[in-house]
Amino acid sequence: MSVLRPFLIALQFLTVLPIRTAGAPDAAATGRSLLYYPLVGLVLGLLLTALAWLLADAPSPLAAALLLAFWIALTGALHLDGLADTLDAWLGGLGDREQTLAIMKDPCCGPAGVVALVLVLLLKFAALAELADADVLWAVAASPVLGRTALPLLFLTTPYLRPRGLGTALAAHLPRRAAVTVIIGVALAFGALAGTDGLLVLLTGAAVFLLLRSAMLRRIGGTTGDTAGALVELTEAATLVAVVLTSVPAP
Repeated sequence: MSVLRPFLIALQFLTVLPIRTAGAPDAAATGRSLLYYPLVGLVLGLLLTALAWLLADAPSPLAAALLLAFWIALTGALHLDGLADTLDAWLGGLGDREQTLAIMKDPCCGPAGVVALVLVLLLKFAALAELADADVLWAVAASPVLGRTALPLLFLTTPYLRPRGLGTALAAHLPRRAAVTVIIGVALAFGALAGTDGLLVLLTGAAVFLLLRSAMLRRIGGTTGDTAGALVELTEAATLVAVVLTSVPAP
């Protein structure tokens, strides 16, 4: 199997970039594509950082709004959809596993999902404005990487519950040893490139992962595509906020 094919599958699935692969992805290539999710996160992060650099002279609220709009457009709001569905199901499910899973399959967005979207986007916007103003652009690149590194870790450690969902192939064909190597490599890279700040971002991402995974296991006994999407969005928002609170000087 070509090394490039799983990467292109990951890029095609996680972004709206005009990527095409020859033929339908087979299950093995789909599973291996999870290994390249952090690399796709890096592509997104570098594109966002390039735009932030181009907007350096723009007012920081406008720069943050344009960055956030570009971010959403690049990903096709893929994970935002999962966040909204998850919050609707968590509140509407009233603690019941089957009802929670049923609500997550409903394509309609309820009030809890809308509130979740508004709050997460507001946090991202405020954090991006502060980071742009303080010229702390490494966090803009780092956040999508960590958000997408959380996905192979989730599929590595958590049962996937939809028997015919896309995650079935991801979970069944993820090369486990290679996934561990990728996750450790990302962690070491953060420590080497960002030092203490990188360690803080890693700890924030780890805390979000542990809390959400624990909530998934208690409520539904595993993960779905929607809860995986929620994990990405909440990891990104939390790491951006953490960098602002600890690395951006107070006015």
